[in-house]
Amino acid sequence: MSRIAAAFARTHAEDRAALIPYVCAGDPSREATADVLHALVRGGADVIGIPFSDPMADGPVIQRASERALARGTRLADVLAAVHDFRRDDDATPVVLMGYANPIERHGIERFVDGAADAGVDGTIVVDYPPEECGDFVEALVARGLDPVFLVAPTSTDDRIARLASLARGYVYQVSLTGVTGAAHIDIAVVAPLVERLRKAIGVPVGVGFGIRDAATARAVATFADAVVVGSALVQALHEAGPADAPRAGEAFVAALRTAIDGARTIAR
Repeated sequence: MSRIAAAFARTHAEDRAALIPYVCAGDPSREATADVLHALVRGGADVIGIPFSDPMADGPVIQRASERALARGTRLADVLAAVHDFRRDDDATPVVLMGYANPIERHGIERFVDGAADAGVDGTIVVDYPPEECGDFVEALVARGLDPVFLVAPTSTDDRIARLASLARGYVYQVSLTGVTGAAHIDIAVVAPLVERLRKAIGVPVGVGFGIRDAATARAVATFADAVVVGSALVQALHEAGPADAPRAGEAFVAALRTAIDGARTIAR
């Protein structure tokens, strides 16, 4: 069983939603990235993702974080090195890399997949690899035991979802709104039916992200989703804390979300 599957098996058995925090590798510093990852796990994270590089779906908070990381010289090799460092002390928590096609193709697909597998990565989200055009990439990932995780937009058609169902592994990421990360608060009444539609078509867990800024929203999403994905609000908190205090700030931020999410499952029953 993969680390991602094991994480969701555990949260399902405990009748709670998983918590997936996303941070930007290299921000607030390259050196702090692995320490931040460990702190998020201490706070109660179940799966960790690392968005990095040329933003497209990401809003201004993550765009600025990526710019700061790039200005410090952070490259794809540094992201993989941070995962490798994290794996020295944590062989259980899944790590998913979220990014874009350009740096992966510049690095070389086979080289990237091999490097990610060797570092201890469990899956990838490549925002601008549509399912119609990423067959070779998915095949390379699966061959090395990595899960291709796909975004699903509120506007995705039934045909697109069916195509994703044939490729998706690990989990799928339901985008809660038509916009970029951190753009607005989500409408629970709109998102809950989207998750239900996905569940009927795709046989992997469904996470929800974009627009989850606080414990109250995370708690509401946790009543119907398999996972709650939080990025921009956490990235901003880490930036404001600075490199020295980022691990402490990240742990406290995630711990508050974890408490809210676990309480939601109790209420839902």
